Amino acid sequence: MTRLKHYTNIFVKYFGFVFIYAFLFTTAIISKDSPAAIISAFFGITYTILAGKGKPICYLFGITGSGFYCYLAFCNALWGNLLLYALYYIPMQILGFFKWRQHLKTNKKEIIKTYMTIKEKNRLIIITLLLTIITILVLSSINDKSPYIDGITTIFSIAGMYLTVKRNIEQWIVWMIVNGLSAIMWLDIALNGEKVYSTVIMWSVYFFLAIYFYVCWKKEIETEKI
Repeated sequence: MTRLKHYTNIFVKYFGFVFIYAFLFTTAIISKDSPAAIISAFFGITYTILAGKGKPICYLFGITGSGFYCYLAFCNALWGNLLLYALYYIPMQILGFFKWRQHLKTNKKEIIKTYMTIKEKNRLIIITLLLTIITILVLSSINDKSPYIDGITTIFSIAGMYLTVKRNIEQWIVWMIVNGLSAIMWLDIALNGEKVYSTVIMWSVYFFLAIYFYVCWKKEIETEKI
C-alpha cells in the first residue's frame, strides 16, 4: 500500500509538470506569443522546478532563461528588471551553481536545505525595505512603466536570489511575493497589446511552485531533524 501511494504521488507530480508545459505551449500558439517570451518561460519554469528539487543543474537553465528575460524587460522599458537580471541574476546563478555543489547530500545529488536565524531575518527585512523605497523613487524619476511593482520585485528578487544561493527555505516566501506581483505587472503589459502571455503564465506558475516547494522543503527539513 505504501509503495502504491509512492508511485501515485510520483505520477501526480510529473503529470502536473507535463500539464504546465503543455498549457504554456498551447497558450503561446493560440495567442501567437513572442518567441523570446516562450523560451524565457520554458527555461524559467524548468529552472524553478529543478531548484525546488535542490538540483545544482537548475542554474544552467536559469542563466538561459534570464538572458531572454533581459530582452523582454528591455523591450518593455522595465529598467529595474533589466538591470536586476543582467547585473545580478546571471552572475548569482553562476555563483549558485558552484555553491550548491559544495553542499550536496551524501546519499543523493540534492542540496542540504536550511532555515535562517532570527538575526539574519531581521537584518534582511530592514535592508530590503530601505532599498525598495530608494529603488521606487529612482525608477519613478526615469519614467519606468511600473515603478512600484518593478521596484518591489527588483529588490525582493535580489533578496530571494541571495537566499536561494544560501539554500534557505525562506526564499520561497520572498518568491511568492515577487512572483505574484510580477504576474500582475506582465498581465497589465499583455492587456495593453504586447505578445507576452507566456511571461504571464511563467510568473503565475512560479507563484504556485513557490508555495508547493515551501511546503516540500519545510517537510523535508523537519523530517531530517527527527
